[in-house]
Amino acid sequence: MKITDRSDLWWKTAVVYCLDVETYMDWNDDGSGDFEGLGHRLDHLAELGVTCLWLMPFQPTPDRDDGYDITDFTGVDPRLGSLGDVAEFLRTARDRGMRVIIDFVMNHTSDRHPWFRSARRSRTSPFRDYYVWRDEPPAHPAKSVFPGEEDGVWEYDERTEQYYLHSFYRHQPDLNIANPAVRHEIAKTIGFWLEMGVSGFRVDAVPFLIEPPDGVDIGDPHEFLRDIRRFLQRRSSEAVLLGEVNLPFDQQLEFFGRPGHPAELTMQFDFLGMQALYLSLAREDARPLAASLAGRPHLEPESQWANFVRNHDELTLDKLSDAERQEVFDAFAPEEWMRVYGRGIARRLPPMLDGDPRRIRMVYSLLFSLPGTPVLFYGEEIGMGENREEGGRMTVRTPMQWTDEVNGGFSRARPNRLVAAPPADGYAPEHVNVEAQMHDPDSLLATIRKFAVRYRSSPEIGWGRLDLLDTGNDAVLAHQLTADVGRFVAVHNFAPRPATVTLELGEVPTGARFSDLFAVDAFDLDERGRIDVHLDAYGYRWFRVVDPGDRRLT
Repeated sequence: MKITDRSDLWWKTAVVYCLDVETYMDWNDDGSGDFEGLGHRLDHLAELGVTCLWLMPFQPTPDRDDGYDITDFTGVDPRLGSLGDVAEFLRTARDRGMRVIIDFVMNHTSDRHPWFRSARRSRTSPFRDYYVWRDEPPAHPAKSVFPGEEDGVWEYDERTEQYYLHSFYRHQPDLNIANPAVRHEIAKTIGFWLEMGVSGFRVDAVPFLIEPPDGVDIGDPHEFLRDIRRFLQRRSSEAVLLGEVNLPFDQQLEFFGRPGHPAELTMQFDFLGMQALYLSLAREDARPLAASLAGRPHLEPESQWANFVRNHDELTLDKLSDAERQEVFDAFAPEEWMRVYGRGIARRLPPMLDGDPRRIRMVYSLLFSLPGTPVLFYGEEIGMGENREEGGRMTVRTPMQWTDEVNGGFSRARPNRLVAAPPADGYAPEHVNVEAQMHDPDSLLATIRKFAVRYRSSPEIGWGRLDLLDTGNDAVLAHQLTADVGRFVAVHNFAPRPATVTLELGEVPTGARFSDLFAVDAFDLDERGRIDVHLDAYGYRWFRVVDPGDRRLT
């Protein structure tokens, strides 16, 4: 298959960027970001190399869970704009070469949603069965995913004298997917946003979405996910489902779609790889990450892994052992406020790495060179830090820092009117902002742009077969990605000291050269594809094996 034949599978080589409209750019100076402000910052994203925007929830909300408590799935929160503003934003994003996917959060609603308001008025409400009710909770109910904030997952409603299920917060009652009417509403919502021009959905907490109520048999729950995918593809052949499925690899395979069954999710986040990355960073040892990569199962060509350094939630470490998790806590979250729910870290990467630019760049080099699709969280491109004062998961959801002006150029509203406050320490806007880095060739912003350009010109990263190369050095990770378009090699040093490693790439064509993708250098390879590679402390290098007849620019 030629590169031109792969363009319809755009997600295989995309650069995804996650942002919250509320905290990105405030154009009307009311203290909250808005779609007009986001539209005025699309050029920054285009220059960064972003090809797909992932928007966190922007629908009407009481905002008790940062927008994940929705009262109207086909509306727009008036603080952020209107449907007309969304339409104009989507058109402009397309003009800049960016697709848009949005958060899909229909495993629950806000308790202020009209459906739930009606449901809790009477047991005979037409919306009663949109939710899950019981006279008594099960004998062994599931545990809350927010220990310390919620005691359980069943809440008693005094008016109708029954309990309702809430897998998350008590103000987020679960929808009853066993009810065909609920499934119909889900399909209508998907269809609505596809007609508006989005290119897919990031599906929130997928295992919770398809799990039927306790005691209700709906057959194979994955059939519901297959139905969603079939409907999606009928309405838009290019649309994707990017799933949040924090499970072991063998269970994640089921969410891609079992052999012989229709497809389910298009992409899934690699939570295991992310957690292994932080263990490798804590130990200055590449082996945990290498082991996780080696354990990744083979995917069908249409499917893809999504790689990330951190996302909008806590940096979860739940798949590490207790001892491993403690290692990472000790290294990167030594103080209690930095930890949440006993399993995660509420910090951004640069402060965790003590601001060391070598380590920070090495990590983002990994993000863009590991097999899969890179996903950035807003502010990562300039090295934003967290604000301890916001507390919990909100520490990393502070306003984007555009300039060194008051409020970081995010808004001209009074500071006490902002949706969140920027940090006031060494990561404050006067020290970390887009404008200061725009024209600095040595800035982190320039480095991320460089990674995006090289990643986009290296389709092997999205399409290639992974081979881990022996380096003879536990601190050095070397991997090779081979596709019909060529061979890509990346080498990363997790240690604070330089290293030289010998790589053996295997059989190469006579006359093949080893081309450095970040320098005007090319090296000869012997018949076994051997080459010595020098790495600085926390260094990284990207290469391509260039055949004598290869006409690509390197």
